[in-house]
Amino acid sequence: MELYGFLMPLIGALWWPFCRIMAMMITAPVLGDGTIPIPVRALLAVVLSFLMLPLTSKGAMPDAFSLAGVLAMFEQAVIGAVIGLAMQFAMAAISMLGFLASSQIGFSMATMNDPVNGQASDVISSLMALVAMLVFFAIDAHLVLVAVLGQSFLAWPVGGGLQPMLLEAVALNLSWVFAAAILLALPLVFSTVVVQIGFGFLNRVAPSLNLFSLGFSLVTIFGLLMLIQLVRFIPEHYISMTNQVLEMLTEQMRLAHGR
Repeated sequence: MELYGFLMPLIGALWWPFCRIMAMMITAPVLGDGTIPIPVRALLAVVLSFLMLPLTSKGAMPDAFSLAGVLAMFEQAVIGAVIGLAMQFAMAAISMLGFLASSQIGFSMATMNDPVNGQASDVISSLMALVAMLVFFAIDAHLVLVAVLGQSFLAWPVGGGLQPMLLEAVALNLSWVFAAAILLALPLVFSTVVVQIGFGFLNRVAPSLNLFSLGFSLVTIFGLLMLIQLVRFIPEHYISMTNQVLEMLTEQMRLAHGR
């Protein structure tokens, strides 16, 4: 009985962080990719749960086998998933940039198997995802993600209930992903449209020339040249977008502390 009384509080203190961390890893960038096996994520979540015991063991924990414990489990899963989804915004903007660039220069017709997303995608989208992944580790964003997760246990403790303000802030910032992707792809889209309009006028002047087949090749080459100029600015924009997401989460934590 003494062993049971010692283990149950410890298991309860580990179970709630595990639920939040595991949900975060499912939706977080890079860590939530299909190439990382589920056992690896679970093992990493267990290790992080042990490391965060000083932050999570404070306060009264609900009974894991009660209705309050089941509700707390869903609460932790939702909070972790929302934090991971918020950090996914910058990666989603870069991936959307790849789709817009591929459709504009004609590479969307050539698809390949993408093991990261578990589906077929075009070459440029895979390249953009790889660049974003390298920048993610280069700026130590995985360590920042763990730090944000640790601070979330202070802002939203176990059993504190769901925070509608956090959910609303993440939902409203979803439109920012589309705006960021369009702004990044705007130089490429505008330049290729100008080239296509020029070929349209040329075809009007000389209809006997087969400008459609020639124009497709030139638009592709011109689009690749523009993409070379655009790729070097992606790390800076990715860092800026990640900082914006962190500011949003920090503001939500500050408001939660002020309640």
